[in-house]
Parts: sequence; structure tokens; C-alpha cells
Amino acid sequence: MKVLKFGGTSVGSAQRMKDVAKLINQGKKTFVVLSAMSGTTNSLVEIADYLYRKNPDGANEVINRLSDKYAGVIAELYETAEYRDKAAEHIQSILDYIRSLIKDLFTIFEERIILAQGELMSTGLLNLYLNEIGVCSALIPALQFMRTDKNAEPDTAYIKEKLAEQIALHPDVELYITQGFICRNAYGEIDNLQRGGSDYTASLIGAAIQAEEIQIWTDIDGMHNNDPRVVENTLPVRHLNFDEAAELAYFGAKILHPTCILPAKVNNIPVRLLNTMQPDALGTTISNGMEKRKIKAVAAKDNIISIKIKSGRMLLATGFMRRVFETFESYHTPIDMVTTSEVGISLTIDNRKRLDDIVDSLKEFGTVTVDDNMVIICVVGDFEWENVGFEAKIVDAIKDIPVRMISYGGSNYNVTLLVRASDKKRALQALSEHLFN
Repeated sequence: MKVLKFGGTSVGSAQRMKDVAKLINQGKKTFVVLSAMSGTTNSLVEIADYLYRKNPDGANEVINRLSDKYAGVIAELYETAEYRDKAAEHIQSILDYIRSLIKDLFTIFEERIILAQGELMSTGLLNLYLNEIGVCSALIPALQFMRTDKNAEPDTAYIKEKLAEQIALHPDVELYITQGFICRNAYGEIDNLQRGGSDYTASLIGAAIQAEEIQIWTDIDGMHNNDPRVVENTLPVRHLNFDEAAELAYFGAKILHPTCILPAKVNNIPVRLLNTMQPDALGTTISNGMEKRKIKAVAAKDNIISIKIKSGRMLLATGFMRRVFETFESYHTPIDMVTTSEVGISLTIDNRKRLDDIVDSLKEFGTVTVDDNMVIICVVGDFEWENVGFEAKIVDAIKDIPVRMISYGGSNYNVTLLVRASDKKRALQALSEHLFN
């Protein structure tokens, strides 16, 4: 069985839902994971924001806009009055439920419930459409099997057991439809997977049922070898190793979240990134296989802050690095890049929330310099140290661009560079020209 996940743009209109129905209706058992229709989650966040601010009129106005939007989708999606009525009833019941949460005390628990409704709406509409055109499908509620533990991590044993029970209830069904993103937490409350959202759901389901393949359908034909918003004539990368894909995702390739492919990697299930708008495109296949001696792609991560700590006391001193890293740990701020010398350490963060406190603490160890508006550029490929000349190609490509930091050797899959935001475009274009053209 394959697992197919469709993002919000892929189900963003009645016509696109019809297109998805054609893609998944192949006469084979398939598990389908859907995100909310594009724009819906933003509206639900807006509703929650109004309710936090005790503005029920504002919330009701957004709910009314959602009602009008879905009425238009229903009118276009279904051919028969019977199914239009069923769909209208489904959407109305959800919107009425959201209205019932308009009360004096509004907390994060009610917010999570509201945010879960987008996926419940999209899956209900698609399942009804499949039924109308005669496809044997079943709606499997994610809230019946998707659960996180007390550490907010997926409870994989529970997911596998409960999902098998749900599938067994529908032995003759071809298509199983479920919601991405949403789950219950260890206390039985409605929650969400946060990192990776619907992609994470698809990967967890794939691992639970030992799927032959997981397909992530979006509006772009795979992961490109550079940022197409900045560099012209980029191309999709046909094959990536899981670690290469995770590096690209972490350092800016928005098509995939870095954590969501871990269950697929551990269970050796290939993941394909495909384009709903161009279903015949080959896309990108991610697996445990590795193409040797090849540079694959470049990605960039914006809004980076560089911090340099310089201290003569560091020379031959033990514990200096430990104290520096403990400072960031105490303020719950992850570090991206690190380079060191005998008397200093430079590192980067992407969260400025506790920056002032961090800098004040670091001043106990030495002189602290902060560089703002920086960008990390990550070059991904086979960077085993025996591959002579690969790092030289990268440095040669950016010989005319000031580089604040270079990190090489931390993994076998990337070389990372820190440049000013104003030099980002020039750096990405130069790397594409030298490495791929």
C-alpha cells in the first residue's frame, strides 16, 4: 500500500479536489492524507486570535466568510443535490461547533480544537465526492489513531495498533482518507504534530503500515537544486539521500520539514516529492541510497544572527565551550553553525527572542560581537573527506563574496557558509553557475 499526502494548495479548490480524486483512484489500496484547503488554517488562526482578544463579533465575521467560501466549493464540486446537501451539512456542523467555542474563557485547548477543523472539513468533502462518483472510500479519523506521548513525540506503538484496528473495520475499501497535522496528546486532548504537520502524519502512517512508498504531493515538481525564487533555471534533484534531504529542509528548502522523514528513513520507505499540477513530472525520490561524488543542491536560511565570543582566557582552558553552550541551553536557543579557534568561538542562531540575555551572559567569558541580517547557505552532496576538490569548487564559486564563517566536516553531507543577507542572491547565483552549469 502507498501513502499519498496532498497539501493545502493541492486541495485548494473544487477543481483541484477533482484532480486529486483522479490521481488517487487507481484501483489499488491507498492511504490518503489531506491538509486543510489553502487559506482555511489562516482563517482559523484569525478566529482564535479574535477569541483570545474577547472579540466574538470579529470571530463570527471570519466564520461567515468561511461559510461563504465553502458554499462556493460545494456548489462546484458535487453534481447531485443529495451530495451537496450532505456536504453542506458536514461543513455547517463544523462551523456551528466553532461558534460554540465562543465563550468568556478561551484557552490554548480551544485554540487547538479550532485549528483541527480545517483538515476535518477537507477530508469530509473529498470523501463525499469520492462516494458520489462511485469510488469505494472510507474516512479514517486521525483522532482515533494519531497520538503523541508526554514528551509531545509520536506514540508509534499506539499509532500502529490503533491504525490497524481502523483499517480492519473497512476490509473492502480501496481508499482510506485521513487528516494530516491533527492528533490527540497523551491526555486525550485534541492537539497537533506541529513540526512537519501533514508530511509528518504521512510518514508516521507509512511507517505504521510498512508502506511501499510515501508520496508528498505539492505545487512544485520536487526539491530543486537551488531556490527558484532567487535563481533562474533551477532543476529538480531526481534523487536524494534521507540525510541530504534533511539538511536541505533544515537550511531552507521549504518543500519538506526536516523531522517528518525520520520515520520513513528508519523503516527504509522511499519518499517521493511530486507536483499535483504536473502529475507526470518525475519529482524527487528520497531514500537511504547515496549517489557518490556528487554535489546535489544549495539552500539558504534567512534571519540568522552571528555571535562571536573572544577571550584570551580560552587558551588551553578546559570547560570554556561547555559554559558557552550551556548558556544557549539555559535560554532554550538552538545553535546552527559553530567554528572555533584557540581564543574564540563563532556560532549562529535563528531565534533572537532571548538574544539580549544571551549576550549579557556570554560577556562573562569574553568580548562578544553580534552580526545581524546574516544568511546561512548550505551546499549538500557527498562530502566524504576523500572526495578531493569539492570544497575548493565551493570556495572558488564565492571568491568575490565576503564570507563570515565556513563549516565543513560536521557531517558528510554539507558545507555551510555564512554571508550577509545583502549578498545572498549573488552567492546563490554564483554557486549555481559553478556547481551545476
